[in-house]
Amino acid sequence: MIRRWCLATLVLAASMMLGAPAVADDFRPAYLQITQADPITYDVLWKVPALGEDAVVEVHPAFPAGTTELTPRRSSYSKGVAVQRWRISVPDGLQGKAIAFTGLSEVRMDVLARLARSDGTVQLERVSRNEPEFEIKTAPDAFEVSRAYTTLGIQHILTGFDHLCFVLALVLIVGFNRRLFWTVTAFTLAHSITLALATLGMIHVPRPPVEAAIALSIVFVASEVVQQQRGRVGWAATWPWLVAFCFGLLHGLGFAGALAEIGLPANSIPLALFFFNVGVELGQLLFIAAVFAGTKLFLSIFANRYEMRRAAMFSAYLIGGLSGYWVIERITMFWRA
Repeated sequence: MIRRWCLATLVLAASMMLGAPAVADDFRPAYLQITQADPITYDVLWKVPALGEDAVVEVHPAFPAGTTELTPRRSSYSKGVAVQRWRISVPDGLQGKAIAFTGLSEVRMDVLARLARSDGTVQLERVSRNEPEFEIKTAPDAFEVSRAYTTLGIQHILTGFDHLCFVLALVLIVGFNRRLFWTVTAFTLAHSITLALATLGMIHVPRPPVEAAIALSIVFVASEVVQQQRGRVGWAATWPWLVAFCFGLLHGLGFAGALAEIGLPANSIPLALFFFNVGVELGQLLFIAAVFAGTKLFLSIFANRYEMRRAAMFSAYLIGGLSGYWVIERITMFWRA
C-alpha cells in the first residue's frame, strides 16, 4: 500500500514550482465585470493583481471604437489587488462586439470576464494570452451556462492548491481502494451542501476565518499521515469518510467564497450552481486519476531504488509545513483592511 503513495512527493513538488497562491480560493486572474444599466450604458469593474498601488500589472480592457467614459475612474488598492470602477457608453450597445485586453500577451495571466445584462442573463468568459479578446454574444442558453460554470469549477479546483493538498493527504491515508471512493463521495456530498447554502445566502460565515480553518484542516490530515506511518491509527485512518465529510462542510464554504467573486446568473442560479459543483468534482477526479497514473509510472521506473515510506513521510511534512504557513498567513488577514 505504501508503495502507491510515492508520487505524492512529485505532485507536490511540481505544484510548488509552479507557484501556489497563499489564499488558494481567490481567483488570481484579472477580473472584468460589466453590468448593463440600459441598452447603451454599462458599469465597469476592473480588478488586476498588484504588488502595491504603484506596481500594477499593465493589462487593460480596450472597449469597442466609439466607447465614451461617462464618469471618472475611481481607483483603490487592497490585499494585492488594484480596483477601478467607472461607467461607459457604447453606441448601439456591446452585443456582437469584442473587448480586447492590451498587454495580456506579455504576461502569464488570464482574465475572467463577466457581463451581466439588464435582463438577468450573464456571459462568462476566460480570456487567455493566446486569444486576448472576447466577443459579446446574445443571451446564453442553458447549454452555455452549463458549459461556462462547469469549466470554471474544473479550473477552480485544479488551481485551488489547498483543496488539492487536502485530497492528496486523504489519498495518502486511504490508498487507492474502495474506501477512497466512499471517502471522496463523503467529501463531495459535504462541500456540495455548504456550497449551495452559502451561495444562496442561507448561511454566512466571514471568509478569512473560513480560509484559516481550511488550512488547519490540512494540517490535521497531514499529521494523521505522519501518525499512520509511525504505526498509530488515527481518526482519519479509522473513519476517513467521517473526517472527509466534516471537513468537506468547511471546504464548501471556501468554494462558495470563490464563486461569490464571479456571481451567478439571476435567471439560472440553480443550473449554474449545479454545474459549478459538477466542474469541481470533475477536477477533483482528474487530480486523483493523475496521481494514480503517475504513481504507476513512477513505480515502474523507480520501485527498486527508493523507500516508499520515506516518500509518504516527506509528502506529509511538506503538506503540513505549507498548510501551517497558510494558517499563520491567513490569520494575519483578520486585521488587514
